[in-house]
Amino acid sequence: MDELANSVQEFERAAIKPANQVYVLQLYIAGSSPRSQKAVVNVQKICKQFSKDTCELQVIDIFQQPLLAKAEQIFAVPTLIKKFPNPKRLFIGDLADTEAIVESLDS
Repeated sequence: MDELANSVQEFERAAIKPANQVYVLQLYIAGSSPRSQKAVVNVQKICKQFSKDTCELQVIDIFQQPLLAKAEQIFAVPTLIKKFPNPKRLFIGDLADTEAIVESLDS
C-alpha cells in the first residue's frame, strides 16, 4: 500500500512540474583550492544534465563575499544550495556523486 501511495505522489509531482522548470543553484567555495575547483567542475556536470537555460548557477567565493555566506549560514565549503524551486536543499562536499544530486534536486 505504501508503494502505491509513493507512486501516486511521484506521479502527481511530475504532472504538476512545469516543462521548463528553472533551477537556481548557489555554490559556495573557498578560493581556488583543489576541493573548490572539483566542486565547480562537478556542479557544471550537474547543470549540463538539464535542458538548455534551465539551470542558473551562481558561484560564490566566501573569501570575496563573506556576508553572503553568513546570510546563508554556510558552515562548510563547498556547499551547493538549491534555491529554487522549493524545497530548498543543501549539499556539502565536493559533489562527486552527481547522479544522486540530480535526483535530489527534483524531490
